[in-house]
Amino acid sequence: MKYRKSIFVVAYARKGEEIFYLILKRKLHWKGWEFPKGGIEKFEFGKRAIKREIREETGLEAKKIKKYKFKGKFKYKKELKDRPGIIGQSYSLYSCEVPKKKVKLDKLEHSDYKWVDFKTAFKKLTWPNQRKSLKIVNEVLNF
Repeated sequence: MKYRKSIFVVAYARKGEEIFYLILKRKLHWKGWEFPKGGIEKFEFGKRAIKREIREETGLEAKKIKKYKFKGKFKYKKELKDRPGIIGQSYSLYSCEVPKKKVKLDKLEHSDYKWVDFKTAFKKLTWPNQRKSLKIVNEVLNF
């Protein structure tokens, strides 16, 4: 049994001094709020995976991509039919700036999106590892 290599991407937009975070309402495999994330495909590396995932999940173009020294892994609560032999995901954290505009959702994975401030994003995110990731990115962006 192995872990699927993946990326967590805290996507944000700036408007003056304000930072807005993009969160997505998950509907595939579980229900709740998350930021863009996804598996790294064979022969793909960080920045390329980020640009692809952001485009696939939101229709937006990723800019100002930054990698963080934060990694982790988690186990799935149940076996996923579309991921045989995979027990969970290992992830690396990135952030990217995107334009603050209407998002074109991947309707298979997500049902809604919101542009929100840090406090709202922190409250809405479903998983502790994503809240920790958001906090790390927010501290760097506000430095």
